[in-house]
Amino acid sequence: MSADFEVTGGASPPASATTTTGERARAAAVTVSKHIGRYRWTICALLFFSTTINYMDRQVLGLLKSTLMGDMGWTESDFGDIVAAFSLAYAFGYIGCGRLMDKIGIRIGLPAAVAGWSFFACIHAFMGSVFGFKIARAGLGLTEGGNFPASIKAVSEWFPAKERALATGIFNAGSNVGAVAAPILVPILLALWGWEAAFLVTGGIGFFWVIAWLLIYRKPDEHPKLTPEELAYIRSDPVQPQVNIPWLQLLRYRGTWANIVGTCFSAPVWWFYLNWVPGFLSKQYGVNLFGAMLPLIIIYTMADFGSVGGGWLSSHLIKRGVKPLRARKITFLICGLCVLPVFFASQVSSMWIAVVLIGIAASAHQGYSANVYTIVSDTMPRNAVGSVVGIGGFCAYFVGMFVSMGVGRLLDATNGNYHLLFAIASVLYLVGLAIMHFILPKTGSGMTPAGIEV
Repeated sequence: MSADFEVTGGASPPASATTTTGERARAAAVTVSKHIGRYRWTICALLFFSTTINYMDRQVLGLLKSTLMGDMGWTESDFGDIVAAFSLAYAFGYIGCGRLMDKIGIRIGLPAAVAGWSFFACIHAFMGSVFGFKIARAGLGLTEGGNFPASIKAVSEWFPAKERALATGIFNAGSNVGAVAAPILVPILLALWGWEAAFLVTGGIGFFWVIAWLLIYRKPDEHPKLTPEELAYIRSDPVQPQVNIPWLQLLRYRGTWANIVGTCFSAPVWWFYLNWVPGFLSKQYGVNLFGAMLPLIIIYTMADFGSVGGGWLSSHLIKRGVKPLRARKITFLICGLCVLPVFFASQVSSMWIAVVLIGIAASAHQGYSANVYTIVSDTMPRNAVGSVVGIGGFCAYFVGMFVSMGVGRLLDATNGNYHLLFAIASVLYLVGLAIMHFILPKTGSGMTPAGIEV
């Protein structure tokens, strides 16, 4: 019997002995449609907008790279070091905020993080040196680290397992909307009021989100707008014990290591796209910030489809009877194969072909990423989700710090040659999948009552 029928089976009057199986199924379907609400998607929408703001704020620096390098005399190594400062702080913010969200909850924890990163996004406008930008980026990274652990935790609390990848894909699509909005807003703000305004205006948007969240959000058990039927549907998965797992003991679980590997082999590539693709378009094809606007919009709009599509695909496979972990692995494989053509992005003469290749890779990244996050809620007790996502993010962005420093120095050493960088980016996802395949169980549906241990 499906979860939908279990939730609402008692809501209809008993069928008579002469009622056919088909009639009972149709009656149950009508009951499901009538009584199960959709308020959980309102929460998903709030997470979508926090992620949109999160990525819009972090992308401003990459868009202003050429302007700031010209005004302040930065080298590629200087820019790489500034990005590295963000990555290091983001790593500590991810792991610290992940544990914090499990301790204090996301009603207070997430808006505190959004308010913090909005403040640090604004103070970029008052910095005038490499050191000053490192301070601002470090503050931004430390506080932005709270968004994804909190959002994944919210999804685990508000959605049953069969909808989590889709919900994760939808809120994760906000990263692409932010990456689309930034190339539209930043050139206009730069032209009208200078680069300082770009940081102030985009940074200030987050404070409005904080007000909306505090007015709307409550836990599912406490929310006055959530119907009993929808709450029962959200809780329709097998009950998992709320075990208090010490931090270090989380390393005993396969889900923790799968998340570490999946994030370490994908997140640094995404950061390469966000921070260096505008400079790549300028170097390779001679376009300015206004000229890069449409290419960047195309890339991140394509990425939006990948985020939702990757989440939908694994959820669809599960609904068709594929076991959850197998569905995730199939989706990883498809996404990893779609990334391979980005190898040629720096070798084609047409900017638009390069844009399409990068857009496909960005789209596949987002589908891959949505399922990496969802594996945590598939394999770990609910009250450890934020901590595990935090550990994975810490490892990925600690690695990302060295990647950022290496990218800047490689570009300085090769006079801006991107061939090797795109070649490496093209294969990392499949390497990550191969390692995750050996970490995760080969059979089984997902989480045991206490999680899947190594």
